[in-house]
Amino acid sequence: MSRRVVVTGMGAITPIGLSVDEFWNSVKEQKIGFGEITKFDTTDYKCKLAAEVKGFDAKQFMDFKSAKRMETFCQFAVAAAKEAIEDAGLDMEQEDAFKVGVSVGSGIGSLQAMEREHKKLLEKGPGRVNPLLVPMMICNMAAGNVSIYFGLKGKSINVVTACATGTNSIGEAFRSIQYGETDVMVAGGTESSITPIGVAGFSALTALSSSTDPARCSIPFDKERSGFVMGEGSAIVVLEELEHAKARGAKIYAEVVGYGCTSDAYHITSPVEDGSGAAKAMEYAIEDAGIAKEDVTYINAHGTSTHHNDLFETRAIKLLFGDHAKELKINSTKSMIGHLLGAAGAIEFITCVKELQEGYLHATVGYQVPDEECDLDYCKEPVQEDVKYALSNSLGFGGHNASILVKKYEA
Repeated sequence: MSRRVVVTGMGAITPIGLSVDEFWNSVKEQKIGFGEITKFDTTDYKCKLAAEVKGFDAKQFMDFKSAKRMETFCQFAVAAAKEAIEDAGLDMEQEDAFKVGVSVGSGIGSLQAMEREHKKLLEKGPGRVNPLLVPMMICNMAAGNVSIYFGLKGKSINVVTACATGTNSIGEAFRSIQYGETDVMVAGGTESSITPIGVAGFSALTALSSSTDPARCSIPFDKERSGFVMGEGSAIVVLEELEHAKARGAKIYAEVVGYGCTSDAYHITSPVEDGSGAAKAMEYAIEDAGIAKEDVTYINAHGTSTHHNDLFETRAIKLLFGDHAKELKINSTKSMIGHLLGAAGAIEFITCVKELQEGYLHATVGYQVPDEECDLDYCKEPVQEDVKYALSNSLGFGGHNASILVKKYEA
């Protein structure tokens, strides 16, 4: 008998809010976090817009010395983890530290450190490269810093599956608790890659929107979509074995009941065209939960606003759900915050939990022009609806497909 796993804490640093409450209120107000890139001069760049985190000061979340030794992606993770751990009321002095683990992923790590030190290398030689370059740059350091900062001594992992990272990180944490390796996992994703090489690389791939209109740049499932908008931030949740949570009187937000993963084995950037890989990941998550496909009425889509993703994800939903696909409510949180890459699945997971709690499905903001090939219900307007299950999808470069199923908590 596998153990039940619940969500007891949540934390977020996003382009539309520096806490879960601030983020969620912005979602309900249909705020968008898009604007001109301020981190570097975009004169020579095709892409001018991003969803930057504004007003973040690491010293408000951690001591100066710790902040100084962390790159931005790690600072975001520690700040979001702090909110989540405090929200969960988790007192590490009362816990067996070896049964509290970490599963925090980043798709890229610190491009900032790489750019900065590479410039030094070229201009001043190898002797001037920062001795901390490697531990500041590598993407497992978000998990490492969260573990160190909060004294979490259990299993500590960094899943890297590109844009599926956040969902895989939470899914693997879910499995660790189910299997009894840990009682508590601090899990999620983090990313900060709005840098010259990051934007240039995704632009060269023609993956980024070339729109200069913040209201029409990240428009998932819309016929006029032209690519994704890069976002940044972090989302972290505390997952806990149900009896452990009840024993310490924790408040329970939702239950994680299913997790499924597949690989397209097809192409390094494009999803398989019939959607079969993503369909199978969703099917596995639903089977894992032991429910019928018809029990699912809502999907938080990967919905990146690229032509291929939105079309093939729509095909995947139709392939798995058949006629029931027309009954589903589908939305994309990326319509407000862009694509947080390794953190995307984690902030979308938090969104699902909030939606289940409040019976409120947010709009796919900016969706205006229907695409005849994307012909499902993408929540042009917010929907007040009591929903029992939320299925969240993440699809990553390399063909990684991950789906996680969250359920409204019932004792």
